Amino acid sequence: MAWLVLVVSGLLETAWAVALDRSAGFSRPVPTAVFAVTMVLSMAGLAYALREIPVGTGYAVWVGIGAVGTATVGILALGESASLPRLAALLLVVAGVVGLKVFH
Repeated sequence: MAWLVLVVSGLLETAWAVALDRSAGFSRPVPTAVFAVTMVLSMAGLAYALREIPVGTGYAVWVGIGAVGTATVGILALGESASLPRLAALLLVVAGVVGLKVFH
């Protein structure tokens, strides 16, 4: 259960990062509210997962999911670069996250 909560929390990290960008410095109320809610839920899920998962592994997986998710949203929905080196770097992050889970 802790791993499932950790993955969902990582996805929520993606949501709050994108909402933070869309909030335009907290000047837009809806994205600001989405940011606040998803950040609290993401942190609460991380805290819950860390009761069973070592902090180094849990935090790295959480950040990795959030980073790859945010970069993917940027590429697919926000017009950010999808250059080969950038995609390769994202694959390395995914490999690291998978490695942390496998070698936990």
